[in-house]
Amino acid sequence: MSEPPSAPPRRGGPPEPCALVLFGAGGDLTRRLIVPSLHNLARAGLLPEGFALVGVARAEMDDDGFRHAMREAAQASAAVPDEAAWERLARGMRYLRGDITDPGLYAQLGRQLEEVERAGATGGNRLFYLAVADHLFATVVGRLGAAGLVREAAGGAPWRRVVIEKPFGHDLPSARALDREVLSVLSERQIFRMDHFLGKETVQNIMVLRFANGLFEPIWNRDHIDHVQITVAEAVGVEHRAAFYERTGALRDMVPNHVFQLLALTAMEPPNSFDADAVRTEKAKALDAIRPLTPEDVARNVVRGQYGTGTLQGAAVTAYRGEPGVAGRSGTETFVAMRLMLDNWRWAGVPFYLRTGKRLAARRSEIAVRFRQAPFALFRGTPAERLTSNFLVLHIQPDEGISLQFNAKVPGPQLHIDGVRMDFRYRDWFDAAPSTGYETLLHDVMAGDGTLFQRADTIEAGWRVVQPILDAWRDGGGAPAPYEAGGQGPEAAEELLARDGRRWRPVR
Repeated sequence: MSEPPSAPPRRGGPPEPCALVLFGAGGDLTRRLIVPSLHNLARAGLLPEGFALVGVARAEMDDDGFRHAMREAAQASAAVPDEAAWERLARGMRYLRGDITDPGLYAQLGRQLEEVERAGATGGNRLFYLAVADHLFATVVGRLGAAGLVREAAGGAPWRRVVIEKPFGHDLPSARALDREVLSVLSERQIFRMDHFLGKETVQNIMVLRFANGLFEPIWNRDHIDHVQITVAEAVGVEHRAAFYERTGALRDMVPNHVFQLLALTAMEPPNSFDADAVRTEKAKALDAIRPLTPEDVARNVVRGQYGTGTLQGAAVTAYRGEPGVAGRSGTETFVAMRLMLDNWRWAGVPFYLRTGKRLAARRSEIAVRFRQAPFALFRGTPAERLTSNFLVLHIQPDEGISLQFNAKVPGPQLHIDGVRMDFRYRDWFDAAPSTGYETLLHDVMAGDGTLFQRADTIEAGWRVVQPILDAWRDGGGAPAPYEAGGQGPEAAEELLARDGRRWRPVR
């Protein structure tokens, strides 16, 4: 029997030409990530020849001033600046000053896009990137629709696409309302909801690890897996984001997006192809399988914390309530941990433990899959005292790779057993190009590949899990438990696993 045809390779070359309109062109996201990523794509030969970038912001600036500001951003991020790549990118740069809430701006934008399209070879394709505050998403999309800038001809050529950065709402009702407003103007296939975590190589590699290896897929289920730990730990504090963080907190900021995307990729069923909708359907089904939380479940299985004073890398750090812009009696959580169960055939009875927080001992993101313990009976009557846990760990940041922990005999005349580890690091095997994590995502948007982007049903499924937690906390769930900055989080998070006879992998 012949092998089935393999899926066509993704990201094989430059996508179709287009004009990218960047709302929020003067912001931090543009300077740190978007423009450096475009520069890296140009250096790798993955930016289309007919590419134009129109920056939109309120700052007083002309085209040359915009090019100069973006050049500084690209150079600051590049280990080895590439002049030729920069010139290719800069040739298509334009700037438009204005207020994005003003309908008149969009008439100007339409005229400028027509000029760009007449002067270049963008093919009439337009990509609108909303690098703006989340409360402006619906406004910008509505203005684009009223101006006719996102209207596609039958068949979708030339195409119109819109990138929306997280957060996608701040609770379930607001997420639904945002989707209603955006989908009243755009079709689902025109919307690309950006979660930069999905641009990381290890995150993308989860599906390859699971579905391309006969070693793992047969044992990726409740019969062989004891539990799963997902950790997204940050060493930094709230820094200059106090105004945002005070109204958001760790739960809203990280769980419905970053953390649940990792859970979905770990738990999903095999899609029937690598088609974007096939993959996203399985991710949504995995989130839909999470057992709904009752108020009693929230009290027992969800922990929130807030960092106090402490020491990190030898330096004293202030408490969250001492950070500039934070209320002196703030009840905002900077840490959250939870125990979730998935009610489906593959994962019945397997707990998923999730945690994320600021001012922890180290910056560390990982998915740790613990396999069930082998019976110890064979080793009774030998010097072996215990069997080390078998963990498969997907390291997402700061060092991307995979490690496998298993048992081996210690050399010597007696039977002593110890845990050993095999490590794979991307940097050891592959020549990785300079990356911000946005290159793959930007390339996929231009290519029209939505695999790594969230669909409306996935967003809603995530908020459905989180909403009972928000409701319970609002109705008097108690203050966040304090934890020492530079530590592992609140003691209650350790107890969450301890009562199941398990423990967290240390953050270090």
